[in-house]
Amino acid sequence: MNQIERLERLPLRDDLRGQHPYGAPQLDVPILLNVNENTYGVPQDARDAILKAVDDVLAGLNRYPDREFTELRRALAAYLGHGLAAENIWAANGSNEVLQQILQAFGGPGRRVLGFPPTYSMYPLLASGTGTEYVSGARAADFSLTAESAAKQVRELAPNIVFLCSPNNPTGTALGNDVVEAVYEAGSASRTVVIVDEAYAEFAHDGTASAIALLPGRERLIVSRTMSKAFALAGARLGYLAAAPEISDALRLVRLPYHLSAITQATAVAALRNSDSLLANVEQIKIQRDRIVAGLAGMGLQPAPSDSNFVFFGGLEDPQSIWAGLLASGVLIRDVGIAGHLRVTAGTEAETTAFLTQLAVLLGH
Repeated sequence: MNQIERLERLPLRDDLRGQHPYGAPQLDVPILLNVNENTYGVPQDARDAILKAVDDVLAGLNRYPDREFTELRRALAAYLGHGLAAENIWAANGSNEVLQQILQAFGGPGRRVLGFPPTYSMYPLLASGTGTEYVSGARAADFSLTAESAAKQVRELAPNIVFLCSPNNPTGTALGNDVVEAVYEAGSASRTVVIVDEAYAEFAHDGTASAIALLPGRERLIVSRTMSKAFALAGARLGYLAAAPEISDALRLVRLPYHLSAITQATAVAALRNSDSLLANVEQIKIQRDRIVAGLAGMGLQPAPSDSNFVFFGGLEDPQSIWAGLLASGVLIRDVGIAGHLRVTAGTEAETTAFLTQLAVLLGH
């Protein structure tokens, strides 16, 4: 009896039968450029600060942590600026848990969430896990999304929740705030909660607007962020959001007790106090990202403009063989299941060189 057959013997919810869990390949290769991690790692001064902060809380691990993670919320508000205060902030174990809590509070049976694929593949899984109907909206042929198109779809479908991923994963392109404003207004009659997922915001080109600027006066608007990418803390699992204070009040109704450990809180606060050091590599990553875009274009491929730390590119006749050829040379990138396309994370200069060099070999350049 195989694993699927054993699973089918359990009284699993009907809507989960046949579903597959999220998961990128976890392979042991020298160069990992498939899950958009910050490959530079944590600088030594930040490591020292985190170690001290964690050591300071170890004596109290027999007690529950601050349920309201007050110090962390203050630190996150200060980092974001825009006049935000602690009451505008919520956090959880990665932005996926933040999004899950939002769906638990505002989604559920009989409610629907609208996404615009290709986009982050966790959105339909989060919907399924919370019993929320997931509806796929439409993008243009070049994967862009205009304010007019998005607003029209929201008015027609009247979803309870909308996901807007900006910069979008896997395409890497940022949305203009005009799209966010149009979607928010279009959802007024249906009281639609609008989530702008800005997991990669720190990598955006200068002048790219954040939806955080739109928060005042919009109680149904939520902007989610993460410390996994720009802060190089994917292993720490800390995601957060900025929104009207009543959003946090709603999430308190569904969060698990003491959901953020004292160690997680201490790690995140120490990292925020060393944000200059941790974010110093962001500019280096952006340089490598732009180098990848230029290099791919020079090979006759079609890279999408990227405001993230990865590049989505098309023009491949056989992306699976390219993916396999790169893997055989020790470079793991991501096949996102879109015909003719692959996605690669911008790593260090050496990692980028290895990727571009081997890709050129595989393409016969």
